[in-house]
Amino acid sequence: MAASPVVIGVDSSTQSTKVLVVDAGTGVVLGSGRAGHVVTGEQGARETDPEAWWDALRASTGEALRAAAVTPDAVVGIAVAGQQHGLVVLDGAGRPLRPALLWNDTRSAPQAAALTDALGGPAEWLARAGSVPVASMTATKWQWLRENEPAVAARTAAVRLPHDFLTERLAGVAATDPGDASGTCWYSTRTGGYDPELLDLVGLDADLLPTVARNGASRVGSLTTAAAAFLGLRPGIAVAAGTGDNMAAAVGLGLGAAGLLDHPVISLGTSGTAFASTRVRPAAPGIAGFAAADNTYLPLGCTMNCTLAVDKVAALLRLDRDDALPGGETVMLPYLDGERSPDLPHAAGLITGLRHATSPQQLLGAAYEGAAFTLLRALDELFTAAGLDPRDTAVRERPLRLIGGGAKGRVWIETIRRLSGRPVVLPAGEELVATGAAALAAGAASGDDPVRVAIGWGAGQGAELPPLERDIAAWDRMESTLGRASGLLADRS
Repeated sequence: MAASPVVIGVDSSTQSTKVLVVDAGTGVVLGSGRAGHVVTGEQGARETDPEAWWDALRASTGEALRAAAVTPDAVVGIAVAGQQHGLVVLDGAGRPLRPALLWNDTRSAPQAAALTDALGGPAEWLARAGSVPVASMTATKWQWLRENEPAVAARTAAVRLPHDFLTERLAGVAATDPGDASGTCWYSTRTGGYDPELLDLVGLDADLLPTVARNGASRVGSLTTAAAAFLGLRPGIAVAAGTGDNMAAAVGLGLGAAGLLDHPVISLGTSGTAFASTRVRPAAPGIAGFAAADNTYLPLGCTMNCTLAVDKVAALLRLDRDDALPGGETVMLPYLDGERSPDLPHAAGLITGLRHATSPQQLLGAAYEGAAFTLLRALDELFTAAGLDPRDTAVRERPLRLIGGGAKGRVWIETIRRLSGRPVVLPAGEELVATGAAALAAGAASGDDPVRVAIGWGAGQGAELPPLERDIAAWDRMESTLGRASGLLADRS
């Protein structure tokens, strides 16, 4: 039995649900559970039945509780962090009308371009939403649904993000938070609420949307009797508003208490993200100007092709993922599913610089380098958007926190170090999205600041690796290749 109350943090990601049972006082992980999701689709489509997330939540919660050896009476709060941007449409009974369109579904790229033009260009979107529409954003997916499945759109009684869907199942309340809402492109980071003009632009009634809580740790309700029976928990425990996965990772790392971009983060997952906390509202092309779960901001650059793309190349070459060497003259831009940063939704992978002497290990190394280059390039845009020069020595010496599944891989770590020339911190916490969600649950149950709770838990602390000499030659080869190939990649359909 835990010495203090425990909380449950949920990470409902693209491919799986992960649950942590955490001691609310110490942050010690008492038990964990995991259950997978099935993602379907081809030719740009990526979909999942939202009911699969709910079933996975039950399976992973049960596994985590058994591993923790705690009784349901010990649990005082729960919060969900979910994959951002996905479009969930429900009927009047709260049942999904169709599979959710996921963040990496690129079919709405034409709608993104049309919406950008309809409002008057990128500057207008930045001024209102803080982000320019790309195929990932929820507003573009809703517009795609209206144009391609109008009967489904007409029957829609509620529109939710993935984490909203699960939170509503838990508490029986339609609620979201500013962080995840800021990834829809119908929420304004300037006003802190839904933007009526943006909703009109996509023909969406605000009554179909969840209420926006003050922050991700706001207690939006209590666990219903039905949800408690489904999950094997005690009814009445605190349910937090929750947030998006990147915002939860920031909480888990303890970001938000420091100053401007003091702790830049690279997350290596199915997708790759570069983000940092700031108190200044971001609004710059190429950067998603998100709100954070704690009422600060979380400017973020996202790439669609990260660990999954590199693993695909390793599989094609029949190599272990760690059996890689620097690419040498070979350059690979592994944009296997299109790309978001840079905005090339119809792109495919590109290889150049092959020689007779090029080895399979070098080709795999080039895939790592291409993915890392794309992410680090997004990080530089993050600093530029904040008015900082990424080439400035003081900026370049800021340690880079490396998180996500890829941060456990030797080649990922060394590639990031070699291409960035930065010190790298490897936080001790392994499931930072779920840890951040647990901190939000603790905040909902106790009223404490979730960022300070997470700082006290220490999950964001870890060993610091010294900088390596930056491989400028490899960087310049990739920058030159991207510049020459951008037109070709953009023209693919």
